[in-house]
Amino acid sequence: MSIAKQIEAVRATLREGVELVAVSKTHPVEAIEEAYAAGQRCFGESRPQELKAKYEVLPKDIRWHMIGHLQTNKIKYIAPFVAMIESVDSVRLCEAIEREAAKCDRTIDCLLEIHVAQEETKTGWNYDELTAYVASDAFRALPHLRVRGVMGIASNTEDEALIRRDFMALRAAFEALKPAFGERFDTLSMGMSDDYPMAIECGSTSVRVGSLIFGARDYAK
Repeated sequence: MSIAKQIEAVRATLREGVELVAVSKTHPVEAIEEAYAAGQRCFGESRPQELKAKYEVLPKDIRWHMIGHLQTNKIKYIAPFVAMIESVDSVRLCEAIEREAAKCDRTIDCLLEIHVAQEETKTGWNYDELTAYVASDAFRALPHLRVRGVMGIASNTEDEALIRRDFMALRAAFEALKPAFGERFDTLSMGMSDDYPMAIECGSTSVRVGSLIFGARDYAK
């Protein structure tokens, strides 16, 4: 099935108001162009240099989301143009994004990545540490960082009850944090190719779908 047909099939499963982030990391420019021709405008990447290279040659109305773990010294590659950084997982990263966004005279939309999975290797905030930071003067001193919501990754397991528990924990965190931010806090990014229908059932407003659209990734790249 073509990329266009795959996008159409995925879109048909989304309820109104759920954004599709097509995860294009490791896939070639030609594949993104095919998705673009099918009307897709939001794409997710995980490597800053790869994202910058694609940005430079692809249409400028694409909204690029950084979805992978982001090192502070790599923010400079994407700060001038990235639409959203979904993987904000530490105080140090918040402060570094603030510095780079200020240099570009931009306010960058961000999501706070919260750790809910069983795997310790997954990144993200501890919820209690995050709530303490959000309430601090240090956090309020970041005018170029606009928090739009929460992102998270469920446990890598076949246990659907555990996956649902992770998604509900993310939704609870989103609802608890929302009063601190107001109307701009509107994005709950959770759900990938294997589990996004359940994520939507649990309240996701943005799903990150890659392999269902582009096929399996080439991990050797």
